[in-house]
Amino acid sequence: MQRSAGVHALPITVDYGGREITVTPTVAETARGLVLIDVGPRGAVDTLGITLRTLGFELEDVWLVVLTHHDGDHAAGLAELLERIDAVVACHRDEVPYLSGEHDPIKSDGDRYTPVEVDLELMAGARISTLAGPMEVVATPGHSPGHISLYFPDGNLLIAGDALVADGDVPLAGPKPHFTPEMDRATESVAALGALDVDHTLCFHGGYVDRGTEHIQDIHDRLRE
Repeated sequence: MQRSAGVHALPITVDYGGREITVTPTVAETARGLVLIDVGPRGAVDTLGITLRTLGFELEDVWLVVLTHHDGDHAAGLAELLERIDAVVACHRDEVPYLSGEHDPIKSDGDRYTPVEVDLELMAGARISTLAGPMEVVATPGHSPGHISLYFPDGNLLIAGDALVADGDVPLAGPKPHFTPEMDRATESVAALGALDVDHTLCFHGGYVDRGTEHIQDIHDRLRE
């Protein structure tokens, strides 16, 4: 898999809702250690640790966890991770009530994961320094109220979360309508991603694809039809 120097996809196969799925958390190297973008569902931490070790890292190298949003397949493993490491937890402020336990996750059907405390609320335009250059927060609501994507302008790399997916019949597609409560907002978010200078995209569902701005703009056009 191609990647920007200092950014590593971590495809892991895990049990989720009684079936095996492959998801793709990501780590970005920084001078302080690793930033982990999304964790995975309950039970993902052991597999995540094994995958990190193949790259020469340990779970303990993670000092910051950035969640693109609160859905269980991204966040339910976070409480287990925090039992093993001391890390700062960050997400968009509109995701905080779902992570902290004030509200149940929107798509939980009453089965909520262990709540966690959020240490840092991220706003659109915030930047985190990494060895791959600045990692910029892009607000991409729709799939969830405070969904964010992460953009590395120095490498033209987009980490899309679930704002885009790459596990279907085409290399890259818009968010899955069945799991996206506000498709109109999600469509606007795809337009925002299409305004970035992107050459490569990492999706939580589907991993790395060699597709960028032009393809994302085409996705937006199709969503508006």
